[in-house]
Amino acid sequence: MAFFVYILASGRNGTLYVGRTSDLSRRMIEHRTRAFDGFTAQHGVTRLVHFERFEALDPAWRRERSLKRWRRDWKLNLIERDNPEWCDLALGISGEQ
Repeated sequence: MAFFVYILASGRNGTLYVGRTSDLSRRMIEHRTRAFDGFTAQHGVTRLVHFERFEALDPAWRRERSLKRWRRDWKLNLIERDNPEWCDLALGISGEQ
């Protein structure tokens, strides 16, 4: 089983959200359809701009906790390093992860 830590954005340099899931495709659908009334739904945070895959829950959990403590500019630099155009990476994922 794989686990994912991800960063969503409302747009380039917009509001950011860090999360973790075992099913990235399903989770992106939930964010986009605003299936839950929470932070991402309230702030329109639906663009997947960064994600990392882990083979075990514990390292994914630690990475999520770490990223949530990062300063905003560090997160922006991480996104810019791997996704300088802020493309929506959800468009390239499928149900087979």
